[in-house]
Amino acid sequence: MRYLLLIFIVVPVLEMWLLIKVGGVIGALPTIAMVLLTAMVGVALLRVQGFRTLFKAQEKMSRGELPAQEMAEGICLAIGGALLLTPGFVTDAIGFCCLIPGVRQLIVGLGMRSFTANVRTQAGFTGHHGGSSRMNEAGSDSSSNTIDGDYKRED
Repeated sequence: MRYLLLIFIVVPVLEMWLLIKVGGVIGALPTIAMVLLTAMVGVALLRVQGFRTLFKAQEKMSRGELPAQEMAEGICLAIGGALLLTPGFVTDAIGFCCLIPGVRQLIVGLGMRSFTANVRTQAGFTGHHGGSSRMNEAGSDSSSNTIDGDYKRED
């Protein structure tokens, strides 16, 4: 939470400073034109990459697979699109990184690995009664007191 507040303070100040510096070098109108151009190029790239990711997700679902990677990439695309629509060069650079397929897949891969590690650490692999929980082949919790089996009554 502390880092989020810092980001919301530092990034706008950095953006203003950079816009003023660039505007001082090339002028106000070319700077505004560059900001608008990056937004338009970003929206066009977002549409292409968004449709490509959507089609990959549909292909996976038609094969009966969970499109987890594509869903995470969709979130990354949405964040990248929002950053590209935010005026400024720093947010545009980060937004374009979210839209470039190789970089996006790297970001998503690192994020998913970090998320999985955090979930495993927080869950602690414990069952509802505090003991170690292991799943058997049937997918049931082997640490419970229930025994699954078949019987045949003989008289």
